[in-house]
Amino acid sequence: MVARLASRALVLALLLCSVCSIVVALENAQDSLVVRESEIHECPSVEKLSSLKIAVDDEESPIMRQVFAWLFPFGPAWNSVLGTFYISSVPNFILAFIPAEIHPDTLNTMTAFATGGLLSDVFLHLVPHAFMGEHQDPGAHFVMVEEKRNILIGLGIFVGFATFFVMEKSLRVLGGDDGHGHSHDHSHTHSKAAADSAQSSGVSTSLSPDGLRSRGSEKQNEVDHQEHVEKPHAAAAPSKLSAYLNLFGDFVHNITDGLAMAASFYSSPLIGATTTLACFAHEIPHEIADYSILVRSGFTKKQAMQSQFLTAVGAFVGTFMGIAIHNLSASGTITESLDLAAGVRQDASGILGTTVQPADLVIPFVAGGFMYIGAVAVLPTLLAESKSGAQALREFGAMAFGVLCMFFVAWNE
Repeated sequence: MVARLASRALVLALLLCSVCSIVVALENAQDSLVVRESEIHECPSVEKLSSLKIAVDDEESPIMRQVFAWLFPFGPAWNSVLGTFYISSVPNFILAFIPAEIHPDTLNTMTAFATGGLLSDVFLHLVPHAFMGEHQDPGAHFVMVEEKRNILIGLGIFVGFATFFVMEKSLRVLGGDDGHGHSHDHSHTHSKAAADSAQSSGVSTSLSPDGLRSRGSEKQNEVDHQEHVEKPHAAAAPSKLSAYLNLFGDFVHNITDGLAMAASFYSSPLIGATTTLACFAHEIPHEIADYSILVRSGFTKKQAMQSQFLTAVGAFVGTFMGIAIHNLSASGTITESLDLAAGVRQDASGILGTTVQPADLVIPFVAGGFMYIGAVAVLPTLLAESKSGAQALREFGAMAFGVLCMFFVAWNE
């Protein structure tokens, strides 16, 4: 009896050991499973699609692709420097032909065009690239949907948005919240200044019943003149401190533009080219507005132009920083195809076990920053300053033209 029980216990123990070994083997098989992205692209169906896409691209030969190849003929590093040169030198060169005082409606129309181009670059280029990626090699490509990865990409967009908010808020606080920090809110107060100067001139413009000016309150006018003698100057022009804070903010903003140039060109030549176009369209009205603020703050035209050229150095600083960061992150790493199985198991080498690498968050960060500039820092200014229907229609048309330009570029890449 005892021997029979012992044999049964032994059989059960062997069965349990077998089951445990099978489970461990299955788990090890799952952990050791490696599915490279290159294996997906080597599937016969994908190869057929790639051949078809290459043939279609060769027949179309997009115009914008040829133009971009001519404008940016080098590698990512030199192309980013060249793009930074385009967005920094040309707008500052245009300042030589801009008068010291520019009509606010003209500036707002240019700003509306820049806003349309900037937001179009975000939604037509940067955000799709951040989530879906863009490959430089020809052919068809497939992307595995990874929910956790999408969450991190969305978080990167928000971090960029929030960072630009913190930067602008800090500059407003340092500037005493007088509205003349680097906030893209370049409103003009010519009409208000004129009204204040008329009020403080000491001359009453009221008419008596017989049509003559009333001179019975000259003493009161003199008192009003003494009380308001300093106010017109404060309302008509920002202070020198505000102008210097605006220059500092412009320098920081240009650094972010340079970082965007480097990140875009290292992601894709087409993304870099379209980002250059968006920054170029945005920088022209932005530089003109900053130039106007400096002149109204007491700078001469020569001093204002020299100051703008100095702040443009920040764009090159940001570009070289972006190149250095990319080279440091790429040094010592072996380029191999992405392991999709590790992404499914959430034990990949990226952030929080996903396939997201730190370099993959640069484009989402840039997209969030550009989204803030266009939607938060610029559009409220256009809403506040559009007082007539005709001007509103001009701004609508300019913004739509900016969107169409970027759509044309994206569609013909």
